[in-house]
Amino acid sequence: MDSKNNVMVFIQQDDGAIADVSVELLCKARELADRLGVGVEGALAGSGMEARAKELLAWGVDRINLVSHDALAHYAPLPYTKVMTDLIREREPQIVLYGATTTGRDLGPRIASALKVGLTADCTDLQIGDHELQGKLYKDILYQIRPAFGGNIIATIVSPEKKPQMATVREGVMKLTPKKPGHKGVVVETKAQIGPELLQTELLECVKEARTVNLKGAQIIVSGGIGAGSKENFDLIAKLAHALGAELGASRAAVDAGWVDKAHQVGQTGTTVRPKLYIACGISGSIQHRAGMAESSRIIAINTDPHAPIFQIAHYGIVGDLKEVIPAFIKAYKNKA
Repeated sequence: MDSKNNVMVFIQQDDGAIADVSVELLCKARELADRLGVGVEGALAGSGMEARAKELLAWGVDRINLVSHDALAHYAPLPYTKVMTDLIREREPQIVLYGATTTGRDLGPRIASALKVGLTADCTDLQIGDHELQGKLYKDILYQIRPAFGGNIIATIVSPEKKPQMATVREGVMKLTPKKPGHKGVVVETKAQIGPELLQTELLECVKEARTVNLKGAQIIVSGGIGAGSKENFDLIAKLAHALGAELGASRAAVDAGWVDKAHQVGQTGTTVRPKLYIACGISGSIQHRAGMAESSRIIAINTDPHAPIFQIAHYGIVGDLKEVIPAFIKAYKNKA
């Protein structure tokens, strides 16, 4: 699509692999673009990414802007900022989205500064609507929605006066939609012009640490909260997760108490999950935690407080002491197995 004013997504690639959040954003961009009556563009910088670029078209993308150069094989702030800023100036999109990853959180502000436009960080939702400012009505602008004040409120932020409107978006909060194999899009490749003044750093070695926790991909998650009361009781929750072959999750309070690593945290400041089964043990169900797991297919809550907010979204609730409920849960499961 050669027309401008589209919705653009920065597509992050790491060693040639497309980041999951970038695909999630392409799906959301398609929704926003349909609402605006415009197209979806992807911006992919790298080396040898032609095949990957073509694969992305099936997510409803109208145009992939592929910027190629050996210096773009791995993320580096200066060359990436240069090629992305040049591309945005050329294509003039009305919205640009980045994943709220280490890369996106570094790149987005650099581009916003270069273009002198706004940027909202760590959004959990994006919508299109109208906004009136000083007597002037702005139609069809981007509502950039994110938690604020420690997650105690949900703020809607707008930046209507200058375009593009830009936001970084947290991983896992946007739903993947089915691929559109018949969708017709184009890949437009350009060779980047990167001078030596942009190559001030050199990547000598890339060391990767294998992830031991995969909450996003888990089908079953057993999570514990501060209601467990102690590290020993939280270990009981971990035993339930092990018995079910589930991933172990946690509320922020349990992480802050030092009972489990932050990699296990579910919620606004942790990981957003959508498993088939989510078991919440000793979790009160604050809005911050519910924002990260409310779309689970089935939710079972175990809590001593019958009025705990978690019961408002749970499909099944057990009012009781987890020290009694969980051993019975494990025994019943093993006997059935």
